[in-house]
Amino acid sequence: MPEEPQITKRKEFLPFTEDLEDYLDRFGRRYSLPATYQDLLVFRESYPLDDKSGRPTHWSTVIYPLELQQHLYPRLTSIYSLLRTGDLHAVPHLYVERVDYCEFGNSRPFRVRVVNQYNDNYDHLYVKRADASRVYGLELEHLLSPNRINYLAHSGTLVEEHIAGIPGDVFIRDYLERPDLNKVRIAKEFVKFSERCFIRLLGDMRSYNYVIDITPDFEDVQYRVRAIDFDQQSYEGRRNLYLPQFFKENNPVISLCSQHLNLPTMDQYQEEERTLIARRYISEHHRIHELLECMKRNPREPAAKVTQLAQELGEYHHDSRFQRCNNMGDIVELNLELTLGRHLN
Repeated sequence: MPEEPQITKRKEFLPFTEDLEDYLDRFGRRYSLPATYQDLLVFRESYPLDDKSGRPTHWSTVIYPLELQQHLYPRLTSIYSLLRTGDLHAVPHLYVERVDYCEFGNSRPFRVRVVNQYNDNYDHLYVKRADASRVYGLELEHLLSPNRINYLAHSGTLVEEHIAGIPGDVFIRDYLERPDLNKVRIAKEFVKFSERCFIRLLGDMRSYNYVIDITPDFEDVQYRVRAIDFDQQSYEGRRNLYLPQFFKENNPVISLCSQHLNLPTMDQYQEEERTLIARRYISEHHRIHELLECMKRNPREPAAKVTQLAQELGEYHHDSRFQRCNNMGDIVELNLELTLGRHLN
């Protein structure tokens, strides 16, 4: 059994550079926000939040002084409006019902629950500390995956929309053994998801860092596996970190793939995914080039991790050009070119 990859427990946050700020400006990601991550840190107390079944979660609901709520919550609904409609003016019938905080993981996010008072429909947004590598991950997801990503950045703060789906760990626990589950389709989608992660070097896809989106079809259902955590975009040095099948949390899904897919079928699905990614790459080539240049011109990743990943990918691809990679931007660019290969011609 290959050794499970070890992840930096507290990843170093990479600061925004002037190049990245300019990139975000050009592509409509950077806005002046009326509230920041630091503003949300001044809560006075908190209590653990359980799920609907009474199980504990990694989240705690935080409580702010009443006088602070009166100023903070309207600013949060303004941010929600900006994220969803591009208009900073708060919608009068929206209000903040709850703010949750998670100390688990690198970004220590806040989750804001926004409710429509006319029909009680609710939505969430996430407020996180800004991290350049996370922005690179969000952008690559937006440009190369089948999923569009909606987020805003400003003054050390990232605001992200909620990505709907069943968390992977919950899906494995509660859905994987259901008799109505189409196991072949979920196995197929996991193979394609793994391919997407490796091609663009998105790491740490343990089961709680992705969701399963289930869509009814006219005869059955369709599944899509979506990443929801982008902190480990091309940051760590171990190649296996970018392959979801090497995490023990995903073992039940890996077993499912082994039972229902043979090697030629897996190869077929990987080739299909490479073809789709290559088409997106060609379509968005100029923007991807600008993003990679931001990564390359101002590298901030630990040099030892860059050296290790370049060495391991060079051995995997049997390509000595990785030895000339000086930063993660170089590595991501070369890995894209090699894995997409003939599809880019």
